[in-house]
Amino acid sequence: MRISTQTFYEQSKTAMGSQQSSLLRVQQQLGAGTKILAPSDDPLGSTRALAVSQSIALGAQYSASRGQATQTLTMEENALQSVTTVLQNIKGLLVQAGNGTLADADRATVATTLQSNLDQLQGLANTDDGNGQFLFAGFKSGSAPFVRQADGSILYAGDQGKRLMQVDVSRQMAGTDDGRSIFQTVQGGAGYVSSSAPGNTGSGVFGATTVVNMADPDYGKEWVISFSSATSYTADTVPPLSPAPAPMAYAAGSPITLGGLQISISGAPAAGDTFKVATARNAGTDVFAVIGDVIKALNTKIDGGGPEGQAKVLNALSTANRKITNAHDNVLSVRSSVGSRLNELDALAVTGDNRTLTDKSYLSDLQDLDYATAIAEFYQRQTALQASQQTFVRIQQTALFNYL
Repeated sequence: MRISTQTFYEQSKTAMGSQQSSLLRVQQQLGAGTKILAPSDDPLGSTRALAVSQSIALGAQYSASRGQATQTLTMEENALQSVTTVLQNIKGLLVQAGNGTLADADRATVATTLQSNLDQLQGLANTDDGNGQFLFAGFKSGSAPFVRQADGSILYAGDQGKRLMQVDVSRQMAGTDDGRSIFQTVQGGAGYVSSSAPGNTGSGVFGATTVVNMADPDYGKEWVISFSSATSYTADTVPPLSPAPAPMAYAAGSPITLGGLQISISGAPAAGDTFKVATARNAGTDVFAVIGDVIKALNTKIDGGGPEGQAKVLNALSTANRKITNAHDNVLSVRSSVGSRLNELDALAVTGDNRTLTDKSYLSDLQDLDYATAIAEFYQRQTALQASQQTFVRIQQTALFNYL
């Protein structure tokens, strides 16, 4: 078959162009380090690679959120650890103030120390993250949550919002806790709180309240013990029972049973004196108010006031000690929650790192270049192109005149 010169040139040009294109593609793969230069090279592989890349990017975002949550929770744990120490110091001061040998000046000194602890506690409650965001303010993190008023009381100016962080695909976690749930709340199992009325004039001093019968139908109610005389009292609930309970004879130190609870009162209560036994939630849960009340009681002068003045101080200290214990238990509960969240973040970090490692390995299988194979193919293509070029030159020089 006769091949025209034009056909020969066209076929040679096409063959060398194909070889050059193949060689260029291998060169580009070597330069980019990937075997997929365009989606058209491997449509299915490109689609899978895009999905895996998105998964890796999301994993990086979750990892950043976990890092931020770990940072804020660690700062909260450090602050609550200091709060725990302060509350323990306050409990020790309350025990010290109950020493019957202390004079007014001694109790005033204890009150001054308690005021310092109160100021320190307020400072811890207003802890920020170093960027002007207060940890315990809820959503109102731009301003201090606990603000001292003109009368010396401390009020909560934040809210109960929870700043949630997306720390994993299906897990949102609170990075902090609001101040009300830490400093103005007690646990559901907190003990009863006993207190005496501010206007009591006798020397009656209440003891600890114990639970003796949780099956009592009146268990869980609040009680008021009212003395009609130094030898007679009435124990009634809030709201009052119907019919009203009958008066009972009072004997100093004898246990008084009411609604599955038992309490003893010593000393000599006066007519009109009242004592209240309330659930912890209804007895006042603001730890700042508790400390403020006991400071006022310790600053009250009672020297020369007889057993009646001493009874006021002892009752105030007993009430404060029970409330501080409940607040301390609540702080420990919150710290336990913080620790659990930190442990969960560690576990999620391990899971997330393993998932990212698996995704990166799969992505590498999809698109990373096998350099040994690519280099071998490069030399193969280069040799083929050189052979095509040399063949073209040799055949181009072939003519009948060379053999005449």
